[in-house]
Amino acid sequence: MEECIVNSPLGYTKIVGNVDGISSVIVLNSEEKITDIIPEILEDCTIQLKEYFEGTRKEFSLKLNPLGTNFQMKVWKHLEQIPYGKSISYLELSKQLGDPKAIRAVANANGKNPLWIIVPCHRVIGSDGSLTGYAGGLHRKQWLINHESPYKQQSLF
Repeated sequence: MEECIVNSPLGYTKIVGNVDGISSVIVLNSEEKITDIIPEILEDCTIQLKEYFEGTRKEFSLKLNPLGTNFQMKVWKHLEQIPYGKSISYLELSKQLGDPKAIRAVANANGKNPLWIIVPCHRVIGSDGSLTGYAGGLHRKQWLINHESPYKQQSLF
């Protein structure tokens, strides 16, 4: 496995992968040494993340290789289908997966997503529109939703 640490508007980000694909992209809650030389196998991922943060990329085209249970993999595949700038509720996601009663299991699988931003778990919200649970912190979830919004909020000051 190769890994690198890059900086993003939301903090230091660790990327891990190999020839089989990217296995994790996680935001860190501490300062880390930024990788001087990005391993070749991770270069495309770092470029695509940079483009996402610059607002020029709305979809990722990377070979992914996350590790998880069959159920988690099924949930993560569904997350990839949520369009940029859109959100759905945990209940709606559970219904799409065929079992509205599995909402807690779906939320749990969503929270274990190892591919921050690339598999857009931040696009899943509460049924009442609230920002509920996010492994990277609710302030990052809010930032990502605002970043993807077609309606940019202007500051008054």
